[in-house]
Amino acid sequence: MASRPLPRVRRSARRAELRGRGVRGPILPTTVPAWRTRAERFDGLVLAALAPINQRWHEQLRSLDVAVDDVPPVRAVDIARVRRDDPAATSWPPEVIADAAVPLARLVQAGVDRRGDVTRARIVLFRRPLELRAKQPEELTDLIHEVLVEQVATYLGLDAATIDPDGEDEDEDPSDPPQD
Repeated sequence: MASRPLPRVRRSARRAELRGRGVRGPILPTTVPAWRTRAERFDGLVLAALAPINQRWHEQLRSLDVAVDDVPPVRAVDIARVRRDDPAATSWPPEVIADAAVPLARLVQAGVDRRGDVTRARIVLFRRPLELRAKQPEELTDLIHEVLVEQVATYLGLDAATIDPDGEDEDEDPSDPPQD
């Protein structure tokens, strides 16, 4: 006796939605070029923010690398003078840009590592603290640019306004006349 195939039962999308389940997976498959992780999108923002700075200061930045870490190392807090009674008054060295007790980026000068290998100078941006401080994607782009400008200025020993003369100071109102 030949067995007959069982009828296929198909769930309709409507039935799945009625039970409170919509799309369960990513909308784009991971094999298409448009799909990128948050870390990859952040890396793209860093490259876009660095491009105008590098274009203007390329010769001086040849020996500088830019890196991204997800979170700052725990020992980073050891280089700051942390006040336990007031974390907002934590004092960081000039090569660290921080928001209170949380570092956002750090400039590591060229030197020699633990193994005795020569290292290049590098700016390390900490992805998660930067993402958490930006409420909108545009704010994240601006924050990354601002941090990079500050770090490049520290690296070159210049003022941030010299690195990015087009950048506006957030504290000043453009409609106010300059103060003498």
